[in-house]
Amino acid sequence: MKQPFRLILLTLLTCSLAASAGAAESAASKPAPVPTAPQAASAPLQKPSGPTSVQQHMRLGHVDIMRIGTESEAGKAGQAELAKLEKRLRASIEAKQKQLEKYKAGIEAKLPSLTPAQREAKSKEFQKKVEEYQKFGMEAKKEFEAKQEAFSDKLFKAVEQASAEVAKAKGLALVVIKRELLYLDNGVEAQDVTDDVIKKIDKK
Repeated sequence: MKQPFRLILLTLLTCSLAASAGAAESAASKPAPVPTAPQAASAPLQKPSGPTSVQQHMRLGHVDIMRIGTESEAGKAGQAELAKLEKRLRASIEAKQKQLEKYKAGIEAKLPSLTPAQREAKSKEFQKKVEEYQKFGMEAKKEFEAKQEAFSDKLFKAVEQASAEVAKAKGLALVVIKRELLYLDNGVEAQDVTDDVIKKIDKK
């Protein structure tokens, strides 16, 4: 959700130049005609006009993504769903961890009565259990991150669509994320349209 925007105001340069050329006249009627000196008629050159700066008035809107995520109905629903998923995955991981600790305690209690070969076998079994626990934890993490990314993408698309509708209704040239605003020229009018975007999202 992003690259900084630089607002550029265009400067128009106008320059005009007019010139005219002359024509030559010659006089004849002698046996050996001799060309007379040409006479040139020229119009005075017009001085080029200097650069004219035209300041364009631009209107833009900005939105607070964090507010949309926590205040919009879609944002609240998504956050609640993620919290529910995180709670379920955490409970599963903790249950697996308790099973692993219990298994380890059982092996340690039997160690004195086990032969070296049996100890080696139990050690391998425990290592396998540890690897299964680690794999389960990684899969749980991937599941949560995938759900989180899907939620973020869905919400951002809703923000984009709502921002476009708000921009058209308010006559805004563009809508950007608030944190990307680093500088605004005097000819730029900026307004916070977060509330308008939230209303648009909630209606849908």
